[in-house]
Amino acid sequence: MIFGVPMKRRNFITLLGGAAAWPLAAGAQQSAKVWRIGVLSPGLSSQSPPLQAFRQGLRDVGYIEGQNLEILWKFGEDLVDRLTILADEIVGSKVDVIFAINTSAALAAKKATSTIPIVVTRVSDPIRTGLVASLQRPGGNVTGLTTISEELEGKRLELLREALPRLVRVAVLWNADNPGHAMNVKEMETAAPQLGLQVFSIGIKRADELPTAIQSAVNARVGVLFAIDDLVISSYQQQILELTRKANIPVISQFRDFTVAGGLMAYGPNNEEMFRRVSLFIDKIFKGRKPADLPVEAPTRFELVINLKTAKALGLDVPPTLLARADEVIE
Repeated sequence: MIFGVPMKRRNFITLLGGAAAWPLAAGAQQSAKVWRIGVLSPGLSSQSPPLQAFRQGLRDVGYIEGQNLEILWKFGEDLVDRLTILADEIVGSKVDVIFAINTSAALAAKKATSTIPIVVTRVSDPIRTGLVASLQRPGGNVTGLTTISEELEGKRLELLREALPRLVRVAVLWNADNPGHAMNVKEMETAAPQLGLQVFSIGIKRADELPTAIQSAVNARVGVLFAIDDLVISSYQQQILELTRKANIPVISQFRDFTVAGGLMAYGPNNEEMFRRVSLFIDKIFKGRKPADLPVEAPTRFELVINLKTAKALGLDVPPTLLARADEVIE
């Protein structure tokens, strides 16, 4: 989203890397071969909306589970230490491609194999984390989509400053096992002083740390909590929202899911659209393209979602100018 210009969700499909528009299912590959995808996720379930979008994307390009496609699901269940073991299990299962979700999963998959193609999404900076040599020329067996989320933290703070003019201190809740999140936090800490803001960092690894984490935010007298919502943090969504609601602390995030569930605001790429687009990379790889030759895509369109119902419950007045720029307002 060019800041200040409203964008519709359907416009998100314009991305860096020169990816083509969605192919029609009628033109999709028809083959007797049964393709095997290993999905490596730190999350809990294949039934989440993003993973359902991923499956629909595969159907759209002609890959049907039970016919010409088999998916091997491996979930860390919020235990990042398990990802290395699960990655090895996927490699041992001789899949045709690995779909790795978030930076931790992508790094585990890359450590497990240098030959099986790996498609990633919800990774922060794939260059600084060592996943690829460059966005245009990945150079190895990894490609996919980056959220470039650490480059957006300054924009999110600007939005916060506009929504809450009296804001002084921002708590940042992040997954301490996700190396991409450390970059997000550092970016926020760099951008905050320019906006007269202070960042209070809270890294957690387990759900049972949440009550203490939120209480520390209360003790620090923060005005808002920013949840960097990878699949681990997202799995704690209800607990986070319940604890912050009791503490009267509004929550902002990267993706709309938190906002729909009761957060105040989100600014970032469309999560489900990113997962759907993973199928394009997989389709190209099945048809003979090498990950090294498939540029990593970074979103150029972002959506601003505001939950006006939450704002009213918290006694907050969202400026009309900000509401007018939102892609979605929940009332």
